[in-house]
Amino acid sequence: MSMEPFAAVDVIRAKRDGRRLDDEQIAWVVDAYTRGVVAEEQMSALAMAIFLRGMDAAEIARWTGAMIDSGERLALAVSRPTVDKHSTGGVGDKITLPLAPLVAACGAAVPQLSGRGLGHTGGTLDKLESIPGWRAELSTDEIVRQLDEVGAVVCAATEGLAPADRKLYALRDVTATVESIPLIASSIMSKKIAEGSSGLVLDVKAGSGAFMKTPELARELARTLVEIGTAHGVATTALLTEMSVPLGAAVGNAVEVAEAVEVLRGGGPADVVELTLALAREMLALAGLSEVDPAEVLASGRAYETWCRMIRAQGGDPEAALPAPEHVHVVEAERGGVLSTLDAYAVGVAAWRLGAGRARRSDPVQYAAGIRCLAKPGERVAAGQPLLELHTDTPDAVPGALAALDGGVLVTDSAPEATRPIVLDTVRGS
Repeated sequence: MSMEPFAAVDVIRAKRDGRRLDDEQIAWVVDAYTRGVVAEEQMSALAMAIFLRGMDAAEIARWTGAMIDSGERLALAVSRPTVDKHSTGGVGDKITLPLAPLVAACGAAVPQLSGRGLGHTGGTLDKLESIPGWRAELSTDEIVRQLDEVGAVVCAATEGLAPADRKLYALRDVTATVESIPLIASSIMSKKIAEGSSGLVLDVKAGSGAFMKTPELARELARTLVEIGTAHGVATTALLTEMSVPLGAAVGNAVEVAEAVEVLRGGGPADVVELTLALAREMLALAGLSEVDPAEVLASGRAYETWCRMIRAQGGDPEAALPAPEHVHVVEAERGGVLSTLDAYAVGVAAWRLGAGRARRSDPVQYAAGIRCLAKPGERVAAGQPLLELHTDTPDAVPGALAALDGGVLVTDSAPEATRPIVLDTVRGS
């Protein structure tokens, strides 16, 4: 039996006492945890020490590097410049769906390795799986071939990418150490850098429906993410975006796909179009394609054609009817006035309770479940006017969804204070 160069308890003690971990300690502890030498309870203690004591920029960059080194890196040998996007998660955040084919139609290659929803935030793969026949699991060869032929792929991460992160993420979820900026940032960036894109644009959400509730926390996370990308040679930009109100009118799975298709066909809600174009411009800038106007490409229909090719390449039928709910419950305004509050978190939890999300990673989702928001804050409404449609296949879920919405949907006499813009700030790499 070979001797280990460090003892886990010494690494835990160093961070517990507020000392910085050196490169060798970090490389060893992440590798040893992946190999099973560092026990779950030891990594739990270290995660809590990091949560409470933090890490400096160099520690975070090295921790990210160690997580990348735990697995393989994709070699994206494609003829186009590669650029990816990652969102920190929100409510009604279907932006990947129109964005990936749009940026591909502009001339870049977009390898979008996405995840599933957990809790009140939706997952891109769950949404796309509502399309009949579409499959999320692709081999590395299939990913590269689709990037070459179509220009965009949205699929599940391959098993070999950052296995340390997959193991650590599950641990953080059950040890109350999720909301740590060093651990969030290294988790996101280890997967994204291992994907092999030369450019990355981050959509860092701020507001009630986001993990970062305030712009200040979101800005700190954005800066940390950009610093990691820069340290690892990936051109990285972050947009801070608003997540106090759901994005668009649709929250759920099939309903969000339908809304994304509306956008690709030249329509759709203004906020979804605005954010899609803002992220597209940043992605094209990093790919060296600033001269292409994504608004023009969207209006031309070329992005919709790319969407259809992308869905077909993964076995889906873009023309097929999407799942429809067995039960629709309409929430009406109890009084006339102005819709002053439509809280993203409340709507997200309600959609989750209707069956659109999962409590555990192994839970199934209902593809037809979700919510349609029929009014937005600032709009005048009449008593009895429909405000929300709740979609579900399990009517028993409606009372729980209504309880989640209690206090989150308010009609008052006066208009709300001025709403924040969709894009709050931009953080660029040095």
